[in-house]
Amino acid sequence: MLLPQIPPKPSYFRVKVWRRLQALGAVAIKNSVYVLPNTDEAREDFEWMRREIVKDGGDATLCEARLIEGLRDDEVQAAFHAARDADYAEIAEAARALTAALPRGAIPDERRTQVETELTRIRRRLAEVSAIDFFGAPGRETTEGLVSGLEARLRPAAATRKTSAGGDALQDFRGRVWVTRTGVHIDRIASAWLIRRFVDPDARFKFVPAKGYKPAADELRFDMFEAEFTHDGDRCTLEVLIARLGLGDRALVPIAKIVHDIDLKDSKFALPEAAGIDRLIAGIAMANKDDEGRLAQGATVFDGLYEYYSRKKS
Repeated sequence: MLLPQIPPKPSYFRVKVWRRLQALGAVAIKNSVYVLPNTDEAREDFEWMRREIVKDGGDATLCEARLIEGLRDDEVQAAFHAARDADYAEIAEAARALTAALPRGAIPDERRTQVETELTRIRRRLAEVSAIDFFGAPGRETTEGLVSGLEARLRPAAATRKTSAGGDALQDFRGRVWVTRTGVHIDRIASAWLIRRFVDPDARFKFVPAKGYKPAADELRFDMFEAEFTHDGDRCTLEVLIARLGLGDRALVPIAKIVHDIDLKDSKFALPEAAGIDRLIAGIAMANKDDEGRLAQGATVFDGLYEYYSRKKS
């Protein structure tokens, strides 16, 4: 925890400190009270920050803290999520705009060079934000998928699609441990439901931190960084799973559209049911801190949706 004291003049000094704290990924929990996760790297960053402040005529106190009353750890983590999701949203918007500006057919060489230059800038910014995404903000997978999809659009020869795994090939995905990030929400809940309903009714799930996890040989990751199944272009993880596993059930189509619009927040399909499902899943997440509880209650929601769309005439 860093508590800086900045003199009112010169005014640029305060702006300089604020920008430096932003670059470190620190969030403010009170006026002039900034926090980072308690790691050796973060402590060193704050120590350098304190020295810079003192050198320029200010003062700062650096301390370790444990929350006891008032603000909770999960509320602080939510603040980190919100800060990084705002960054990811800007990057995603830039990627969408760049994709929309591409011609439908072949891309002229001059235009390709321009787009690749802009894509390099977007990818660099994404790397910067990912480096300070300490708790794995929900927006990361969406943004990674959009940027990867744009890269595939520019280099179609290198962007080979993995084949579907329909039929008996689904056997390869049974008896595995499916790994995803803690704090599951709409896309991960729906994906887990799909796996247990259509792939392996006895599927086991493991919930891990968003960063730094190394999977074991029998594990498959979904909806997390570098996962076997995650966002691809403008498709959410559920859409990717349905396509890659070769699941042609027509009732899955509207379910995937609902999950897409809630997860990516782009209103691409605009099904009227999406708003209600969004509130329902949010309520399930609020009522259940543990991920297995969220999966269990969420499965009931998706079972009902599946039954409805299976029986619906049109």
